[in-house]
Amino acid sequence: MNENKKNSVVLVSAPWPLYNRPSIQLAALKAFLQNRHPDLKIAAYHIYLKVAESIGYNNYQEISERTWLAESVYAALLYPERRNLIENFFFSNAKAGSDLRSIDFKSLAKKVAKATNQFIDEINWKRFGLAGFSICLCQLTATLYFINRIKKKCPALPVVVGGSMFAGDGIFNLLKTFPQIDFAVNGEGELPLSRLVDYLGKFSAHQETPSIPGIVMQQSGRCNAPITRSQLDDLRGLPLPDYDDYFKLLQTLNQENTFFPTLPAEISRGCWWQRPAAGNNYSGCAFCNLNLQWKGYRTKKAEQVVREVKQITASYRTLSVAFMDNLIPLKESEAIFEQLSGLDKDLRLFCEIRAVTSRQLLEKMKSAGVNKLQIGIEALSTRLLERLNKGTKTIQNLEVMKNCEELGLVNSSNLIIQFPGSNYDDVEETLQNLEFALWFRPMRVVKFWLGTGSPVWKDPKAFGIQTVFNHPSWSRLFPVDVVKRMDFMIKSYRGDRLVQKKLWRPVKAKVRSWEKMYAELHRNPFSPPILSYRDGKDFLIIYQRRLQAEAMTHRLVGASREIYLFCRQRRNLKSIMERFPRFGEDRLVPFLRTMVGKKLMYEENHEYLSLAVSVRPRSGSAG
Repeated sequence: MNENKKNSVVLVSAPWPLYNRPSIQLAALKAFLQNRHPDLKIAAYHIYLKVAESIGYNNYQEISERTWLAESVYAALLYPERRNLIENFFFSNAKAGSDLRSIDFKSLAKKVAKATNQFIDEINWKRFGLAGFSICLCQLTATLYFINRIKKKCPALPVVVGGSMFAGDGIFNLLKTFPQIDFAVNGEGELPLSRLVDYLGKFSAHQETPSIPGIVMQQSGRCNAPITRSQLDDLRGLPLPDYDDYFKLLQTLNQENTFFPTLPAEISRGCWWQRPAAGNNYSGCAFCNLNLQWKGYRTKKAEQVVREVKQITASYRTLSVAFMDNLIPLKESEAIFEQLSGLDKDLRLFCEIRAVTSRQLLEKMKSAGVNKLQIGIEALSTRLLERLNKGTKTIQNLEVMKNCEELGLVNSSNLIIQFPGSNYDDVEETLQNLEFALWFRPMRVVKFWLGTGSPVWKDPKAFGIQTVFNHPSWSRLFPVDVVKRMDFMIKSYRGDRLVQKKLWRPVKAKVRSWEKMYAELHRNPFSPPILSYRDGKDFLIIYQRRLQAEAMTHRLVGASREIYLFCRQRRNLKSIMERFPRFGEDRLVPFLRTMVGKKLMYEENHEYLSLAVSVRPRSGSAG
């Protein structure tokens, strides 16, 4: 950077992140750079918020939730000669019954272009010495459009990109295909970006910049140099994320478009679940590629997390916080949520957890303000869970679903279908177990997609995959020559895809029926759970609500009541017999089988779980 530019950096997050959350990527990088370079002037533009206002929040949200919809809009702006093809592709990916099916795509693209170009035209890009762009899921075509437009205005402006959409060798192809990008960060951004700022203070971006760990360079053919990674040893030194720019932008919106945002926060980076798969050459969940940008697992201490939540909620006067971790830490979680409860704030918290999370911890989370969770359930077939290397069983998944239902925690878990190599037995087991899950909040069906860096991608033959290639949808968005040169994160494959699609149709239909039933039975917000019980101390009444029919009731008296309540958390047959020694196996097993036959209990490998939830749950009620 020359003298009048070396102290100015701009960071940009293009559409389509969730509009009601500031970008934690921009906020974390800005705070870190400001801490390392106190004299640096940093502007962070969460421009997706203005685009959301321009097209309406409902339309924006629906587009942002589907990758191909999001990538289509800016692809049509990047390649106007392909607009008709891209428009047809957009509508083919809009959900049936969605308002997007009837939207005027040309008008939508014009509104997006107007908001984008207005933002670009209002800024003097020549005053910056470096422009950084975050490219995560759904942001590729938007970011490329921004960079193209900005480079036309200011060709000499060095551009660096980073984020989860590209890692490793895929960065080479990105730089070769789009030469307007000067630098790319591989992995975590704080240290590489800070060093790049240092170096550009001494050199021009178009001179021979020294090698920087974690940075891949466009210049002089250097994009063929070995790719490195550079990340913080721990997270204790991270400053608070700086969301000031987002809130300043929010204040410029029309009054009817303002809202209270959700603040992103992080407890950890990476994933601690890395158990090796039995008989295979991979560890962790087989389908997952969410941790490419990090090496290992690092977590903050409880005191730091609580202090940060306290400070950001006080600074920005909002109480909703979403922990962005791929998986919250197991060891620190209890202390974190106990201390968050002690803040005496009416927080609304979101986080992602494993299905093995205990009832005790869920209660602490609820007390702290957690109201919504994403749980790594993924399947209701233990056979398939083993293939996914989840390290869990169906009975554990049902137990955590039941606990969430009882505690009033919204569970937004996924049910993965069409996983390569899954078979008829996996589907049949899923269908059978869905009968026991119907009492709880429905899961969201997600088709398996192949991501670069996932264990399936690394060892495709182990999953019956013959050939891996870029997902065909990319060719609907980009010209053929671009697709041939690029190594996109979202892949497709040759194998059993068509077989899987046909195989899992009954599961999709079953889940649709589940969704309709649950919605109908919960039309009244004060409706009781679908399967619940009331305890009369020496008897128990179980209520089973039904569609368009009177509720069924079941009364358990004496020992039957005691056994059912004992199995509120999963118990193996041995522990049940030890707890009730006056009953032999010949008397216990028929009763348990009767409960399973009525779908009031679930059994797996001689473990039993009562499924009815208490109408007035108490702390520790599952024990």
